[in-house]
Amino acid sequence: MAKQRESRWVKVVVAWIVRPLLRLVTKPVWRGTEHVPARGGVIIAANHLSTVDPLTVSHFMYVGARRWPTFTMKDAVMRIPVVRSVARSTGQIPIKRGTTEAVKALREAELALTRDGASVIFYPEGTCTRDPQLWPMTAKTGVARLALTTGVPVVPVAHWGEQNILPYQGEKKLSLFPPKRVEFLAGPPVDLSRFRDRPLTASVLTDATEAIMRDITDLQAKIRGEEPPAVPYDMKRARVEARAERTVEKDDGGPAEDGTSDDDNGKNEA
Repeated sequence: MAKQRESRWVKVVVAWIVRPLLRLVTKPVWRGTEHVPARGGVIIAANHLSTVDPLTVSHFMYVGARRWPTFTMKDAVMRIPVVRSVARSTGQIPIKRGTTEAVKALREAELALTRDGASVIFYPEGTCTRDPQLWPMTAKTGVARLALTTGVPVVPVAHWGEQNILPYQGEKKLSLFPPKRVEFLAGPPVDLSRFRDRPLTASVLTDATEAIMRDITDLQAKIRGEEPPAVPYDMKRARVEARAERTVEKDDGGPAEDGTSDDDNGKNEA
């Protein structure tokens, strides 16, 4: 029997506050909500554009798809007293990345999916995209592992428009008015059948992850009406190349490094 993860009255209060605010600053367009199952465990795999898109994704899920959104939330966010109380009361899952606690958080996510029948939202990229054109990047394999371990469906969801409210890169200036058009498109569950019942090797997880991200990218391409890059942006590779270029410049007597470390640039990574 599914366990009730959330406080009903807190859900009502949060929805009562957040929904009018989002309606005030966004013009939501939701398509594909029929692909989100009405009940039962489901992984929602979405691209990540801005620090405000957890709110718009929640809006899409709660109002459009009629499912309560459950996120895995960074420990830094959970340290904020009010946020921590609300998050715990609404069934969110805290995660301390890079520690043994992260394993416990994934276990809790697994229970939320299989025992509680929750809809759990993941950003497979682990952070906001660094692609110059804001296309989805290469992703981590955790979502694929969880999907293949639990057997629950993975519904790909693409969205576009939050970068006009608060861009993650460049000049981070909040722009609430006039209301911004924010489009969502959900697709049918990702076909992972060829990976089922196979050992979870690195190559299997990588291929399954690429299949998930390919579906998300194709959905975003439909929203944007543009052709996505043939090869997704790889943040790790870009760092290695940038580091090599700085080294060459330094050896040639060019501009010195600016002192910004990789950790500074990637402090919000999963």
